[in-house]
Amino acid sequence: MSRIVILGAGISGHTAARYLDKWIGKKHEIIVVSPNAKWNWIPSNIWVGVGQMTEEDVTFDLAEVYKKTNVDFRQAKAISINPEGSADSEKPFITVEYTLESRAGEQENIEYDYMINATGPKLNFGATEGLGPDHGHTVSVCTAGHALEANEKLQATIDRMKAGEHCTVVIGTGHGMCTCQGAAFEYIYNVDHVLREAGVRDMARIVWISNEYELGDFGMGGVHIKRGGYVTNGKTFAESLMVERGIEWITRAHVKKVEAGLIHYETLDGEFHEQEFDFSMLIPPFAGVGLKAFDKAGEDITANIFAPNGFLKVDADYTPRPFAEWSAKDWPRNYQNPTYKNMFAVGIAFAPPHPISKPMQSPNGTAINPTPPRTGMPSATMAKAVAQSIRDMVNGAKEPTHSASMAEMGAACVASTGSHVFKGTAATMTVFPVVPDFEKYPDTGRDIELTTGEIGLAGHWMKYILHHTFIYQAKLKPGWSVLPD
Repeated sequence: MSRIVILGAGISGHTAARYLDKWIGKKHEIIVVSPNAKWNWIPSNIWVGVGQMTEEDVTFDLAEVYKKTNVDFRQAKAISINPEGSADSEKPFITVEYTLESRAGEQENIEYDYMINATGPKLNFGATEGLGPDHGHTVSVCTAGHALEANEKLQATIDRMKAGEHCTVVIGTGHGMCTCQGAAFEYIYNVDHVLREAGVRDMARIVWISNEYELGDFGMGGVHIKRGGYVTNGKTFAESLMVERGIEWITRAHVKKVEAGLIHYETLDGEFHEQEFDFSMLIPPFAGVGLKAFDKAGEDITANIFAPNGFLKVDADYTPRPFAEWSAKDWPRNYQNPTYKNMFAVGIAFAPPHPISKPMQSPNGTAINPTPPRTGMPSATMAKAVAQSIRDMVNGAKEPTHSASMAEMGAACVASTGSHVFKGTAATMTVFPVVPDFEKYPDTGRDIELTTGEIGLAGHWMKYILHHTFIYQAKLKPGWSVLPD
């Protein structure tokens, strides 16, 4: 019997767990370790953040779901990895610390035959002084709890506008190296929508601030999309949406400090600026969760296994090269650590070889460019591929049997731009591949027939249906495995 330990129970970790349980759960041991008691469908947090959904609408209890399976769920956070074992243990193991109230603070070593790192990111609010809901002056929609607080402060701001006060709303990214622009993109349009519904849109100035070189970059180096029979670029698509709704934008910006009601930021030209606000939601940069690694003798080998940003190294080509020499072939295919072949990383937890968007620096040396998106559909796709490989390796395969390179997979994104049964809209976009391949598609890096974008009410209904579909699937309801990931 083999033991597979999965660190994290978000989209990628839970996807790997449910498939492994389905395929080999009766013959092998599957342990899921997560510090969180609840699973969160993060794409719908933006609706919680404007009061259109509750926390209960986007979360469920993990322990209750795993009781239906052969999965052993441990509510704990991983602290360190000993991939060679130790003086006291021949087998590799993970050291965890329980967050379950009845065992809080208790530590345990969990041995494994295979390990999947699906921890997701550390929300690195500390990278920008004054950023975030806990110790700063901005709100967040990165967790359901954050989104609840965001809505409370948004409603208070709406009340001020109803009382006759003009207010400035600033939404975007809170650092020059952020990813996940899409969440902020959705949130700004949903805020615009609820302000209109509340009858106070004329009292609000809405400003988008982002580290993107141009609107519509989304950390993918921009896109060219087929829309209505013609090809346009993501910049034109995104700008048109903002112009239609009277939203201003600031791009090429690194937020360096946030004070109460005031954002300090630097632009790519090296100039420093200030932006006042009454309400602001800024996405933080992501980092690894801070796992340490030790060899058999107890020596720290963290730098050998993890990239400087804290994400686990996999089968990517990390050779430093200038932007012009970057290739789709640099990206990992099977997400296996090159040194310890029984370790994998998926979703945000794997270290990308380099950005997708062109790296930029201001004259002051400040890096201002998006980092690669690795959430949502791609994270589920790579998690399923790793689960398939581990299933086969447990049954005798010598190496991974399945691949899911972001340079060979497509992705679909349905970005809400306002939630309403009749007046809601969403931008529906597909890209193929996620990482552009200019050797195969020399004009734009992507297959233009499979890279599309539309906006309308149908998109809103699609996102609403997908919300319920994916939660149904994640709860392991009957027929879950035939639904798309």
